[in-house]
Amino acid sequence: MALTQMALDSLDFDATIALAEKVAPHVDILEIGTPCIKHNGIKLLETLRAKFPNNKILVDLKTMDAGEYESEPFYKAGADIAVVLGVSDIGTIKGVIKAANKYGKKAQVDLISVEDKVAKTKEVVAAGAHIIGIHTGLDQQAAGQTPFADLAAIAALNLGVDISVAGGVKAATAAQVRDAGATIIVAGAAIYGAADPAASAAEITAIAHG
Repeated sequence: MALTQMALDSLDFDATIALAEKVAPHVDILEIGTPCIKHNGIKLLETLRAKFPNNKILVDLKTMDAGEYESEPFYKAGADIAVVLGVSDIGTIKGVIKAANKYGKKAQVDLISVEDKVAKTKEVVAAGAHIIGIHTGLDQQAAGQTPFADLAAIAALNLGVDISVAGGVKAATAAQVRDAGATIIVAGAAIYGAADPAASAAEITAIAHG
């Protein structure tokens, strides 16, 4: 079984809330995507936290420096997961992990643009990372990349941490991602681009939970 995560990528505050209202009952984790959190700030997190007490909330900060200092206000405001870049200094990663542990929350290390993903995963798990994020970015997807090879390599390490997979995942590939070892399946465009986002979210979640 895997959890589902919905990426909220709009810059529009009200549109983000409206979409979350449609999909929140059908997903496990609401993700405030990087452009969205940069544009709307911590107020959006606070609003989502108040409206959706039953969902986990991830803020995709993509922290690159000042890990503890940057992430702590978001954990304090109700984020369950904050994201730090794997290409950042190990001290930065440890800072986010420290803040997460202080609030009983989780730190996710995003492997986007990390060259040796296996080595980095071993390093950050040893440092206490809770979730490894295998992330095929929008620009990488446009170039034809997929997350499957990276997922297979990370899952084979069997390190006992959650593995999140993002990057073009849809209903047709959700089972493949789940069976390959992902414990969190992230869908964005497959949900918000659908004619019925709630139905699409429910379909993907049924597959993930299966």
